[in-house]
Amino acid sequence: MRIAIHDYFMGITKQVAKRSTCLRRQVGAIIVNENNVILSTGYNGAPCKIEHCEVKGCIRDKKDIKSGTRQEICMAVHAEQNAIIHAAKHGTSINGSTMYVSTFPCIICSKMIINAGIKTIFYDHDYSETAGYRLLVDAGIIVKKYSLTRTMNCSTKIIKEY
Repeated sequence: MRIAIHDYFMGITKQVAKRSTCLRRQVGAIIVNENNVILSTGYNGAPCKIEHCEVKGCIRDKKDIKSGTRQEICMAVHAEQNAIIHAAKHGTSINGSTMYVSTFPCIICSKMIINAGIKTIFYDHDYSETAGYRLLVDAGIIVKKYSLTRTMNCSTKIIKEY
């Protein structure tokens, strides 16, 4: 049986997240156009040519910084940011696209998503910082919490819609 398109993309997002070098959370993001073609992917981790946290340790853990706060301390680039940057670096327009992300975007990523012209977001897990929710909704972004069901037929379930 062929899996549903959202299951397919969310499954890919979860695979992309496995490339993350963050010690706290593995996040993956993919950007898809209106024809269901993947335009870009990203996962969270240190910038190119910078030693990864899995090698040098997590500064946020060392300083006991709570999740969702003091993001400027973290060396990692978020998955959503990396997906947007990757598209820009290669000259790929993401205007009008859909983003699938394993964890809901923070406020910084939400601002980037709005300005990049992404129109819809599907996400699986909530994030401790919630300021991005209101911002995205106010900007007219369609936001849907989406989970893969654990059934044999791979049917999907939209849990929350904003």
